[in-house]
Amino acid sequence: MISQGVLRVRICTWWIAGLLCGAGIAPLQASAPEVSLRPVDRPAFSAVASGEGVLQSSVAALVELEQEHGSRQSGLRPIQRPVSAQILAATALPKDLLPSALDQSLVPFVRPDTIAEQALFKRRRLRRGAVCGDVEIQGKVIGGVVATMPGCGAKDAVQVTSVAGVRLSQPSVMTCETAEALKRWVSKDVETAFGRRNKVVSLRVAAHYACRTRNNRPGGRISEHGRGKAIDISGFKLEDGTLVTVLEGWTDRKTRKPMARIWKAACGPFGTVLGPESDRYHRDHFHLDVARHRGGAYCR
Repeated sequence: MISQGVLRVRICTWWIAGLLCGAGIAPLQASAPEVSLRPVDRPAFSAVASGEGVLQSSVAALVELEQEHGSRQSGLRPIQRPVSAQILAATALPKDLLPSALDQSLVPFVRPDTIAEQALFKRRRLRRGAVCGDVEIQGKVIGGVVATMPGCGAKDAVQVTSVAGVRLSQPSVMTCETAEALKRWVSKDVETAFGRRNKVVSLRVAAHYACRTRNNRPGGRISEHGRGKAIDISGFKLEDGTLVTVLEGWTDRKTRKPMARIWKAACGPFGTVLGPESDRYHRDHFHLDVARHRGGAYCR
């Protein structure tokens, strides 16, 4: 059952609601506008919406604001910056010309004829000194080398003075197969082994063609040097004049890693690679020859 107090409250509430409805007063309800409001364009920048005279309108607006502010000595608004010379210069340009465009396109200068002639003469000189059909192998053709003992000698031998632009410390006699392997090794791995800013410019040649036995042992087998298929390198001269020898550079803290990479890279272009750790006969040079073995390249 409803108590009398609660009943009285409900009766009063119904009575007040009836009076409000009779007076035509209804609860207020918020409703969204039928059309969204669009802000009014600023007069000074109305030209921006039309896409014409952007720079001119901007400058005019800045000048107008500056003049308006000049007449008012008081106020809390900050002083407008003066119109820069860049904006004034931009307004003077044609409308169809971008401010960043050049007045005149730049044409590169024509190279002098002397540069082209020097390049042509250098190419001709390299062709004249090329051997083995490769301009990167410079030297002269020797032909057949007569053997002084059985097993020695070489056919179609050449005397090489440089490979891939790197000079040899002495003209070295070898076959074209050996010269081509030397060029691949030098151009790919040796030239920049000690840094691209300090390239190798010369190889110190310890031995090339020589009719002798292996390690000069009496009664031993003929060395690959006796066939023109081997060359011994004992050092590398750099652009700054530094000479890195195999004897010292192999263990030096600064050069041992490049020396190890050079030695390892030779294993591939050459069939036999012997270094300071192979035996006591090669502790001061790299022996490189193009002899092939059944099990692949022999590198120690």
